[in-house]
Amino acid sequence: MAGTLAALLLAVVLVSLAGLLTRYYVGKRLIEWLDMTMLRVPLLNKIYGTIKQVNEAFSSGKKTSFKTVVLVEFPRAGMYSVGFLTSEKHDEIQTKTNEKVVCVFVPTTPNPTSGFLVVVPEDKVTKLDMSVADGIKYIISLGSVSPEYTTPPSITRLTS
Repeated sequence: MAGTLAALLLAVVLVSLAGLLTRYYVGKRLIEWLDMTMLRVPLLNKIYGTIKQVNEAFSSGKKTSFKTVVLVEFPRAGMYSVGFLTSEKHDEIQTKTNEKVVCVFVPTTPNPTSGFLVVVPEDKVTKLDMSVADGIKYIISLGSVSPEYTTPPSITRLTS
């Protein structure tokens, strides 16, 4: 009786391990094949490639380079663009401009993987209350999907 039970337990463990290894190997190969196929289809490869890059940028466990969603006057005074604060320390630029500046990435719409890096005086940057994920949705949707904003409107300037 004990021998039969041990044999049954061993069979269950071996079959489970074989299934687990097969699932991961076969599953990975299937995903790689589908990925390569999607990237070979002429128009679809642009859309799929962009979505894949954005997804990898924000779903990987790595710290995102986008810190805060901001509003800057770009491409000229009186016109505003939504962007992402990427860094705040620029010794050479601050020395040569005699201003405290920040780097803002202003993505293009609807493809946020390209855009403009603008170096802006810190006091010309307006911090928004939306999350980075909401900012990306806002940009990808061409401004048609606006994040909910329930608190009274107030403009907050970036301060260190």
